[in-house]
Amino acid sequence: MIVAANWKMNPAFRAAGDLAAAYRADHYDNVTRILFAPHPYLVPIGVRLQDSDIILGGQDCHQNAAGAHTGDVSAGMLSECGARVALLGHSERRTAHGETDTLVASKAEQAFAHGLNVMICVGETLAHREAGQALDTVLRQLEGSIPAHLPTTALSIAYEPVWAIGTGKVATTGEIGEMHDAIRRWLDDAGHEQTSILYGGSVKPENAAEIFAVPHVDGALVGGASLLADQFAGICRAAAGV
Repeated sequence: MIVAANWKMNPAFRAAGDLAAAYRADHYDNVTRILFAPHPYLVPIGVRLQDSDIILGGQDCHQNAAGAHTGDVSAGMLSECGARVALLGHSERRTAHGETDTLVASKAEQAFAHGLNVMICVGETLAHREAGQALDTVLRQLEGSIPAHLPTTALSIAYEPVWAIGTGKVATTGEIGEMHDAIRRWLDDAGHEQTSILYGGSVKPENAAEIFAVPHVDGALVGGASLLADQFAGICRAAAGV
């Protein structure tokens, strides 16, 4: 099982150090933990996590290796700062920054070229789901966002229904199962049999075990709950119990 913390644009620097130290103090059998920290925190958080089993990740990277891209971060920079994986195509990037599937695929190519694994996010909006377009939307994102030559071992997928991110709403286990089953079939047909599929969207200790029991759910991408050490620990314990 994989449990990934996405801190987004949080927390304050001192709190980030304390939170990383709390993460490090715990260990869970059969659980891989990933921390997607804000870019300015990568080096100091990496020092805090040194010799731990927690994998450091960056929340985004640019589609070019270098150049006149003020405010952007390259995949090479992430790697040199200690990151081993890049989170790409999150709905907040797709929505707030207009990122397309083609752009996400270009970023994934850059990440892999610089030795990083990639976690690509897919998910439908409430409008898509209410219009009966949820499945088509997610499969289209998979098709467009994953480079054809990307090795299956370098890739993981995070399915996050946009309407369940930070809203307190959680998809039903039936909805999660239907989508993860469809993603699994698509990945297998594309030669990505070893690719893990995480669920994200208001995952908490109270619902984690139920979500992890759904077939083809290989872990969770955790947002708000990852900012509280005890909440994140509870989710990790649930993953360890699967």
